[in-house]
Amino acid sequence: MRGQIEAKRKVQGAIMNGWWTHTVWVRRGDRESRRALVLLIFGLLIAAALPAYAEEAGTLPSLGPQWGRLRGLSLVPNAAELRGPRASCQLVLTATFDSGRELDATGHAVWRAQPEGVVAVEDGRVRPLANGTAMVVAEVEGRTAQTRVTVTGMDANGPVRFHTEVLAALTKAGCNMGACHGSPSGKGGFRLSLRGYDPALDLMTLRREFHGRRVNVFEPDRSLVLRKPLMEIAHGGGKRMRKGDAVHRVLRAWIDQGMPVEPPETPRLERIEIFPQQRTLHDGADRQQLRVEGLFSDGHREDLTALTVFESSAESVGRVSADGLVRREGRGETAILARYLDKMTTAHITFLKDVEGFAWPNPPENNFVDHYVFQKLKQLQIPPSELCTDEEYLRRVYLDLAGRLPSIEETLRFLEDTSPTKRAELCDRLLESPDYAEFWALKWADVLRVKGAKLKTAGLYKFYQWLYESMLHDRPFDRMAFEMLTAQGSVLENPPAGYWRISRDPTDATETTAQLFLGIRIQCAKCHNHPFERWTQDNYYGIAAAFARVARKPGPLPEDEIIFAARSGEITQPRTGKTMKVHLLLKGDVDVPPDVDRRRVFAEWLTAPDNPFFARSVVNRIWGHLLGRGIVDPVDDFRDSNPPSNEELLAALTKAFVEGGFRHKPIIRTIVNSRVYQLSARTTPLNQDDEIYHSHAMTRLLAAEQLLDAICQVTGVPENFPGYPPGTRAVALVEPPKDHYFLKVFGQPQREMACQCERSNESNLSQALQMINGPLIHNKLRAENGRIARLLKEGKTDEQIVDELYLAAVCRHPAPAELQAALRHIKSSDDRRAAIEDVAWALLNSKEFLFQH
Repeated sequence: MRGQIEAKRKVQGAIMNGWWTHTVWVRRGDRESRRALVLLIFGLLIAAALPAYAEEAGTLPSLGPQWGRLRGLSLVPNAAELRGPRASCQLVLTATFDSGRELDATGHAVWRAQPEGVVAVEDGRVRPLANGTAMVVAEVEGRTAQTRVTVTGMDANGPVRFHTEVLAALTKAGCNMGACHGSPSGKGGFRLSLRGYDPALDLMTLRREFHGRRVNVFEPDRSLVLRKPLMEIAHGGGKRMRKGDAVHRVLRAWIDQGMPVEPPETPRLERIEIFPQQRTLHDGADRQQLRVEGLFSDGHREDLTALTVFESSAESVGRVSADGLVRREGRGETAILARYLDKMTTAHITFLKDVEGFAWPNPPENNFVDHYVFQKLKQLQIPPSELCTDEEYLRRVYLDLAGRLPSIEETLRFLEDTSPTKRAELCDRLLESPDYAEFWALKWADVLRVKGAKLKTAGLYKFYQWLYESMLHDRPFDRMAFEMLTAQGSVLENPPAGYWRISRDPTDATETTAQLFLGIRIQCAKCHNHPFERWTQDNYYGIAAAFARVARKPGPLPEDEIIFAARSGEITQPRTGKTMKVHLLLKGDVDVPPDVDRRRVFAEWLTAPDNPFFARSVVNRIWGHLLGRGIVDPVDDFRDSNPPSNEELLAALTKAFVEGGFRHKPIIRTIVNSRVYQLSARTTPLNQDDEIYHSHAMTRLLAAEQLLDAICQVTGVPENFPGYPPGTRAVALVEPPKDHYFLKVFGQPQREMACQCERSNESNLSQALQMINGPLIHNKLRAENGRIARLLKEGKTDEQIVDELYLAAVCRHPAPAELQAALRHIKSSDDRRAAIEDVAWALLNSKEFLFQH
């Protein structure tokens, strides 16, 4: 930091001293002085680009009175050992204040080492110079903190570890990324395994391919693997390292040593840790230095910060440098993923900002959902919106629980009810209705891929009926999952066995089960270690081993199939050739006796109350259905680099779900009865930018089936589906109809994937054309058996007709201005019916009708 401050001062001094002289020279037309002025302007740009540090090293930035006085400094680690010339150590200095707030002072301190000559330290980064012990001292505003650093092994450059250092250096430089040499075909004839997952391939490539022309053990500095990323010669990937940095030092030393491979007994890296794991930074604290430490199998620790890859989950909140320095970009939370080879860990950084005009409104809390959401909003200074109106709540809860609009009679009954508990009572009625069971069976049927092409007709209806009855009677979801995963026998007599008629092989079962019941998209690990998560190929094929013995045979009926557990069947890891044991994530491999169904072992682990994945993934999915966005979003993509927006809320919901017997209805009731669920979609100036923390209801396009049913309900004309009784709702269809253009355009999934992402709620031009000028809307509005024709036959007045259309479409009476505009349009038209159809058409095309809000 002091070097940067000094550089900035020199530039500024040169500018001030030379400005007048340069100006006079330019006026005289001197060519050399014009060139000097260009350099001067360039210097101005450099000066402007230098970080705005405190003017004096050893002082903190200007902080508000709310921080209080500086109480003390703490330095992490309190002792460090550097082994050999390639070692380094990142220190992190934290200043604490009377207010309890913390600030990263690493870049604000004056650093010195006593005695000199043992280590060099700059901005908390310590490099070894000679064997010995030194005290590294950090000073800020007269206060000091210190740590002991011991240096050994400087007499000889110790052997470079290929697996631990070289592969990490290639990853740090980005050489083995998917967009570079880590792609399946490589780049420029040079191919590496993706992020170093196949060390044997990388070693062969570096040592032997093209007769070793990429490396030069006699003149390491002439090696292409160094010269290209240094941009000494043309390189399509650009400059990836600097001379003397950690990556360059490791690769050069390894080549210079003859590209050795460490012996098998070399200590293995077992895990990495990050500091700080969690930090909340208030206004004035705009940066946080991170450090990463590796724990090895022999018990020793090693600073790995220099070769760790850092990524931010929310760059609009905080960006992280290659050195692990997180800088504020906005207000909110970000997870910094630290990755070293296949080891990962996460630091959670929150940047707070004092918002002008903010005052917490102290809204009442209905239950624990409100407590945790409001706690987060108060911390981030985001005020919640007001409660939604009765009309908005009525429409919202019917669509969310029953998948339909309320009838006019249901609307009027609710609006006229004066009971203070009418919202909770309505929720209870809807949860016990067949409409709820149909709608929520649809949700699970989508991701379970329930369709006739996979299950055959008889199996399709059997499986769907099992889902419907499970939702209707609130069957515990842990039992549902257990029954599906362990099902045996006829798919017609035991419908859960249809799960194995849909998932035909162990890899498909692995990916489907992980996404549905663990909330993990593990597909990447089929071919290589997951690039953004901790899961490896061994994890993937270990899960697949649980499903390797699922067998099938024809049943006694033409459409029947028998599912049974075979006595043999193994999964081989394709890269290592190893026969895999059953693997339980975060628990390890397990030995399953030959006479025990492997699926049962997996299912018992999965549905256990303390399983770290199952209940969390289910309640997150339920929350996402009700609130429009998961606490983890997408709802089936749990990973370290995609953290929950509110971990405390997710933990509390998970606990309630487990304690409630893994049932849907109690947790849905809890969420729907919360004030958070009942907030208005109308934003305020201070929460209009919030799309994560649920300070207001999220507007979203109705699902395809909901929208079609709503149009049918408003127009009074049901849709006819071949093979179904007249009046069947779209949300009650057992499978998606094959050729229904409207449903396809509005994103109905075809149930080919176990991913929530297959259903699209994004608006597009085709949807607009369908609503504005499509035959479905046009024909239903003009139908002689429709609502408009009936109202005219009954002799209703224009005002009565408009009022009924509003009640049917948006669950409210028209506002006076809306009513007058509609009446004027009808009276000004020569064709009364066509004018009324225009009013209905406008309502059906309004955002208030098309969107959930």
